[in-house]
Amino acid sequence: MIRAAGTDLVTDADFETTVLGAGLPVLVEFTADWCGPCRQLAPVLSTIAKEEAERLTVVQIDVDNNPETTVRYGVLSTPTLMLFRQGRPIASLVGARSGRQLRRELAAALTD
Repeated sequence: MIRAAGTDLVTDADFETTVLGAGLPVLVEFTADWCGPCRQLAPVLSTIAKEEAERLTVVQIDVDNNPETTVRYGVLSTPTLMLFRQGRPIASLVGARSGRQLRRELAAALTD
């Protein structure tokens, strides 16, 4: 799996603590080693993780190695980005996107 710099890896075992119990909103990328668009998204996520570190945590979860969480949230495609706030998913975005587009979508979701 291409790991985006500045992000943490989460698993089925620590998803509840790391994501659902987080104080800040958490952007989760559901990803896989074989996913080309996920590799394209890695530098975008690295930049977002650095720029938004004060108000947002960015993590990645490998869908192949963590089927429980993947199924629980109905993830059918990679990359899927899911934004969690106070333990609940508040936005779901499927597919790679530019940094500009992702910033716009996150801003809208975080200000609701």
